[in-house]
Amino acid sequence: MKFVFINGIVLDGSADMVPQKGLAVFVSGENIEKIVPQEGTSFAGYEIIDLKGKYLMPGLINLHVHLPSSGKPKKKESDPAKLVKFMTSTALTRRILYKICASMARTQLMSGVTTLRAVGGVLDVDARIRDDILAGKLQGPRILSSNTAISVPGGHMAGSVAYAARSTEEAVKLVDQIASEKADLIKLMITGGVLDAKAKGEPGVLKMPPEMVRAACDEAHKHGLKVAAHTESPEGVRVALENGVDSIEHGAKPDAEIIRLFKEKGACNVVTLSPALPYALFDRAVSGASEMAQFNGNVVFEGIISCAKECLANDIPVGLGTDTGCPYITHYDMWREVNYFHKYCGVSNAFALYTATKRNAELVGLGSKTGTVEAGKAADLIVTAENPLDDLKALRNVSMVMARGSLIANPHVKKMANVETELNKFL
Repeated sequence: MKFVFINGIVLDGSADMVPQKGLAVFVSGENIEKIVPQEGTSFAGYEIIDLKGKYLMPGLINLHVHLPSSGKPKKKESDPAKLVKFMTSTALTRRILYKICASMARTQLMSGVTTLRAVGGVLDVDARIRDDILAGKLQGPRILSSNTAISVPGGHMAGSVAYAARSTEEAVKLVDQIASEKADLIKLMITGGVLDAKAKGEPGVLKMPPEMVRAACDEAHKHGLKVAAHTESPEGVRVALENGVDSIEHGAKPDAEIIRLFKEKGACNVVTLSPALPYALFDRAVSGASEMAQFNGNVVFEGIISCAKECLANDIPVGLGTDTGCPYITHYDMWREVNYFHKYCGVSNAFALYTATKRNAELVGLGSKTGTVEAGKAADLIVTAENPLDDLKALRNVSMVMARGSLIANPHVKKMANVETELNKFL
């Protein structure tokens, strides 16, 4: 199909973006063909999309997603390893699992996310969904997939969305296996998380030995794959950076040595404020968190904020992701993460939007393909009625999504009323 967007206001995704009027954005096939002054230009041969003063911008990019989970809060903790064992036990349950994950990916798209990075799933389901979307068999965003992550026995998400490597040699073999499944990156679970902690003040305990981190990173890099690592303590961040990790997922309060390592290693920090906020800030009667979990949630929340601020102050690349799948973190709320980045890390609305589009694309090697409204780039676009540079809540409801030239008018997602009610208190 060929489309031309007219009478819109373009936000191009650049760090210093300003609203641009009077432009016609031509789309041919999967790509933006050209952007030219609207006045005096012929639109013959193109389907005209009159935006009537709405805002056209790059689709959002979510760098931290777990497709198997919905984010629906639970009244009591379940056993994810037991659930995954059941869901992978028969051909029927594996088909159901595939359909669930594909539905979650589609929800991301309907909310304005045109590219996502899946960093911990079940088996090779995420990669198969990625390929089926590219083949036109499914509707969804572009996906970069790590498939199943690598943890250790008793480590974060071991047995569910992560394998448990019992030795360095086994970790290396798992990297080879995941690479053979055509993964786009490798994910390591280096530390524990909020709910893994055994004492107040000790979230993010180091679980994966440094020598295992080193061997896994070396093997991944031999395959040409970058490594993302779950890290929620200063010790975990330091071990990750010292041993070859390319992106720190979440983060923790950094010291001078950590900042030096970020720079020396050329690593980036992927900020995920969304999953820590409910544990840290919700009334425990709502979150169901224990006093210890709330205390540790606040440690992690403040650590993520501190890491982001220090990285930005030291020109270390920072990206954004939601960690969707955690309680209260849905597949349609990337806009909230963008808003939190502005609110808690003190960046401008324009910088927050730039981070969620152009910067995120650059950090995962897609800067030449997507992330900006630019001739030659993929036609990954969203439309909002209001200007997000004035108020990022404009991203909450997109009136149009285009992914690789495929247009979705009036996209719709089914939202969880209780989640909306609680999260709206922190806008």
